Amino acid sequence: MIRRRIATAAAIAVVSAVTALTVLAAPGQAVAAPEPQPPASVTVPGEMAPAPPGESLEAVRLKLEELYRQAASATDAYNLAEERTGKQAAEVVRLAQRMAAGQARLAELKEHAGAAARAQYRGGGLPPEAQLALTDDPRLFLDGLGRIQQGHKATKDLIAELARTQADLTSYSESASAEWGKLETNRLKRDKARKEIETRIAEARELEDRLEQEELARLLELEREAQDRAQSRWLDSGILEEISGRASQQGRKAIDFATDQIGKPYVWGAEGPGSYDCSGLTSQAWAAAGRTIPRTSQEQWRLLPRVPLGDMRPGDLIIYHDDASHVGMYVGNGSIIHAPRPGRHVTLAGAGSMRILGVVRPDR
Repeated sequence: MIRRRIATAAAIAVVSAVTALTVLAAPGQAVAAPEPQPPASVTVPGEMAPAPPGESLEAVRLKLEELYRQAASATDAYNLAEERTGKQAAEVVRLAQRMAAGQARLAELKEHAGAAARAQYRGGGLPPEAQLALTDDPRLFLDGLGRIQQGHKATKDLIAELARTQADLTSYSESASAEWGKLETNRLKRDKARKEIETRIAEARELEDRLEQEELARLLELEREAQDRAQSRWLDSGILEEISGRASQQGRKAIDFATDQIGKPYVWGAEGPGSYDCSGLTSQAWAAAGRTIPRTSQEQWRLLPRVPLGDMRPGDLIIYHDDASHVGMYVGNGSIIHAPRPGRHVTLAGAGSMRILGVVRPDR
């Protein structure tokens, strides 16, 4: 009895808590890499206002690059926690519904058992076997024997179903409690990741706010120059001579979707339609092509089939940085479409403009 009350109480608690699931938030943790040390000196051509005291613009660029990379890593953790939270919330709802149905079925079975007991009471309290033994009519005896056998089977089935239903309710209650615990854990992870993202972006913006307009323009130029140098080194390796694959039909659809998003702003955690983060763009592009892939760049790297860089074809995803915190879609001719970082928009860029970790193929 006590155990059934516990299961019932758990069902009520879970069903009540389900209404609050849509406002849950929880993060994962990103490991912050050490800030790069600025070079001893950098020559900055042209007239401009001075950089922040003690720092060259190149040092500022490197620091901003690292801050935004840390924010990207935290964004990946946030997105993963959010995805898991959504799945766990759906599972808690499903378990709550099964618990409610189980409680209704248990009440129905108990009512059947009570009806049988009341019928026996109305029959004088004698069990059917005793009543049958008192008859001297062969036909009534045979009919009664058949009813007794049916009654025995019905009673046995009723007891068995009662036991199964009670066991199911206990199992649902335990599972719901476990899923709720996971939900709470991921809510906390998502909260922590959100704070990490906001902190890193705030630090980067504070650093940028210290610059004059001329310095900001020069900073953007330095960023492009660094990307161009990296892209040139990548192209000089002869890699495009190896890459000759053609996009699959699904890959072409994914590329068309990504192309249509060019110019839309980067927003961390966004999956469209008005804004995207890097993996929000790639996951939605492949969803538009009819292929569901993991939400985050780290999960895309972990779970999707990997292909050698030389075998890459348009539509494949290039994963960047040692922690797989960025992703872009290869579109051919040495280029990717990607959502770079806060303050930037979905754009076309050189595939080798960042450190490549590897390549994955969603439709392999």
